[in-house]
Amino acid sequence: MTLVTNVSWLLSFLTLIGNILILIFLLVLIFSKNKFLKLKNFIGKNALFFAFIVSFIATAGSLFYSEIAKYDPCKLCWYQRIFMYPQVLLLGIAMFKKDHKISNYIIPMSIIGGLIAAYHYLVQIELFAPPACSAVGYSVSCATKFVMSYGYITIPMMSLTAFILIILCMLCLRYKK
Repeated sequence: MTLVTNVSWLLSFLTLIGNILILIFLLVLIFSKNKFLKLKNFIGKNALFFAFIVSFIATAGSLFYSEIAKYDPCKLCWYQRIFMYPQVLLLGIAMFKKDHKISNYIIPMSIIGGLIAAYHYLVQIELFAPPACSAVGYSVSCATKFVMSYGYITIPMMSLTAFILIILCMLCLRYKK
């Protein structure tokens, strides 16, 4: 197996775990208010660390794909990067300073990045036509799938999962006891 194959497998597996955690969070929210409060408080106490780790892995994975695997990022990938990359630095500083007000900045960034990632994913699964990428000039098509794991995980799904996990962490941070 090559390095690209191994890293893609790892990032896909982490995305699968992230999707399962999102599903568990939502199921607990729907079916058990008492357990939800405990889960929300646990995540809230560790939210800066969890969100930092997610943003760090997402940024490192993005850089791996473009710089080591040599996958040219498309226009929508660049927009997602604009909203993910600063979060590593912002969350790192907030974690160091124990600044819980960072959620006011991270949540909007993650919502916008997540919406772009969701749209990009829908383009890749062919529910929407790909946008014209001629403005970038050298960009690959936004419909290009460099990774396809577990029948649904592509790079935009990895990005969407990261943004959703960060949003959930920041909401738990904001509303913890």
